Amino acid sequence: MEKSDRAQQSQRALMGVRDLIVSGEIRAGSRLSEVALAEKLGISRTPLRAALARLGQEGLVDTIPSGGYAVRSFTREDVIDAIELRGVLEGTALRLAAERGVAPARMGDLHRLLVELDTTLRGTVEVMDFDRYVDLNAAFHERLWGLASQTIRREIERVTSLPFASPSAFLDKQADVPAFRRSLYGAQAQHRAMVHAIEMREGARAEALAREHARLARQNLEHVLDEDRSLIRRVPALSLVMG
Repeated sequence: MEKSDRAQQSQRALMGVRDLIVSGEIRAGSRLSEVALAEKLGISRTPLRAALARLGQEGLVDTIPSGGYAVRSFTREDVIDAIELRGVLEGTALRLAAERGVAPARMGDLHRLLVELDTTLRGTVEVMDFDRYVDLNAAFHERLWGLASQTIRREIERVTSLPFASPSAFLDKQADVPAFRRSLYGAQAQHRAMVHAIEMREGARAEALAREHARLARQNLEHVLDEDRSLIRRVPALSLVMG
């Protein structure tokens, strides 16, 4: 299997299991069967195991002492609070980075990721490389988290283990909605603005941009609902976030 195929399988497994959990098809407390999930999603168990480990980091599943994973319970408030907390901590990280200055090598790494993210968004929303965008978006945010201090980075990583706090906690069905995909162009514009604010040593601006950007998880859902109210029926998880 080629690398691109493996990446697609991994993303399909991750978002597929996430959909099943947040839609309520797999109830809180239920133990997850690798065999049943692999059959239902039409994927092999190797990318599925990686997906379950990632969902454990995101806080959607808990490890079981005897082995395997079980679905964790969470509420609308958990989701919103986690997103807000990430925004506060990312904002603090970027403000301090802008005030203290960032080494040229690190800034160069951020610019390289911005260019790579741009390549995933070329063309129309239908042909954008969404799977690659998800991976690069995660890498970009991880670089941002490490700009200030290891203390802040550890706290951000702790927060992103809460449900939907991860900057790439997208849903499979949500990813097929054109309005959602269009919002990613705005997200990329914010990425560039945050990097520019850090370079210009504008701490307050960098912090404000980071806080606004972290709310995109909720804003994206609101925008999609405005465009297509039927999505609330097709993606039941949206009712959790929107209330």
